[in-house]
Amino acid sequence: MTGKVSIRVGGWSLILGAIAFMAVFGYLAARFDYPGILDGPAAAVLPRLLATGPAGRVVWTLYAFLPLIWIPAGVGAYMALRRSHPGAVMVAAHSAVVAAIAMMLGLMRWPTIHWRVAELYATADPAQREVLDALYDGLNTYLGNYIGEFLGEMAFSTYFILTSWALLRARVVPRGVAVLGLVTGCAGLVGMFRNVFAGVATVASVNNYLLPAWMIVLGVVLVRLPGGTDTRPEA
Repeated sequence: MTGKVSIRVGGWSLILGAIAFMAVFGYLAARFDYPGILDGPAAAVLPRLLATGPAGRVVWTLYAFLPLIWIPAGVGAYMALRRSHPGAVMVAAHSAVVAAIAMMLGLMRWPTIHWRVAELYATADPAQREVLDALYDGLNTYLGNYIGEFLGEMAFSTYFILTSWALLRARVVPRGVAVLGLVTGCAGLVGMFRNVFAGVATVASVNNYLLPAWMIVLGVVLVRLPGGTDTRPEA
């Protein structure tokens, strides 16, 4: 795959990925009260999960694989900016891979382990439900909070910050575009602490809108860049 093709594939991955994320998020919000329901106990969440039916399980599976778009996005940004800022975009590309794996692992629990736990929960006796409650809470904390949300969001926010900094220094986009990426990345780093500090919940909520917007903007930037051959660092 040539450099220009890699850059454009990365750009389109961000654009289409953002649209797909919003579509899936909207479906789960309507059918599953996502993400607000995640704060509820197993007894409230698991029956609602099963109630989404086979279609809901398919959507969760699609959602789990969507983070893989970060891999071509990381490669595309690296190919576009490697001549001007190779170190920064190399770290950004690695961060994108970490984000893809971490977020995929976090989301994959819903159509797999959680789905099976929900099936068992429906016919479990009180003693069995105590065990399933502990399993559900443990999976949410480990795969959801620590791996998917904290590590995953830290990684893609790092990707945004480093890529935006390289764009700013290379002067290949208007300064305001690069600043938007820096703001989005920094908001992501702050917002990932929402489960630790309630005071940053507002930042996390704002970032839910900034994230898809910046993914589309960065995707358009990569699609329109001239192949990564003409970028120059700022003197």
